[in-house]
This record gives sequence, structure tokens and C-alpha cells, in this order.
Amino acid sequence: MAETKKKSSRKKKQNKVRITLVRSPIGYSQSQKDTVRSLGLRRINRSVEHNDTDVIRGMIAKVSHLVKVEEMGG
Repeated sequence: MAETKKKSSRKKKQNKVRITLVRSPIGYSQSQKDTVRSLGLRRINRSVEHNDTDVIRGMIAKVSHLVKVEEMGG
């Protein structure tokens, strides 16, 4: 019989990031506007929290001139 690997039932605590929109995306490309919107940011000085993943980090890098990022614990 083949041994099956058991997945750990414990979830890793994932770090979070708080992203705040500090500049308006007006005047920037449509893809940057879409990225800001897909992050969940709708108004200036409003914040959202996301898990710190590679996908979110890529979005942040694309619009880094429009947002402020704060590291948070899990």
C-alpha cells in the first residue's frame, strides 16, 4: 500500500498588509485605475486589509505611487 501524506490541519498565520489610497488614479492609465479598484480602494484616505501574498504585492508594486502600505501581524 502506498503511504499518503497527511496535510497539516493547522493553518499558518498569514501576515496582513493595510493599503491606503493616498493619491487619485485620475490621469493614470486604465490598467492602474483597474488595479486600484481590484484592491478594493474606492476613495482617498480609505484603507483595506489583505493577506500578504505575491499577487497583492504585485498589485501594490504597480500602483506604489498611489498607495501607502503598512505591514501588520497575522
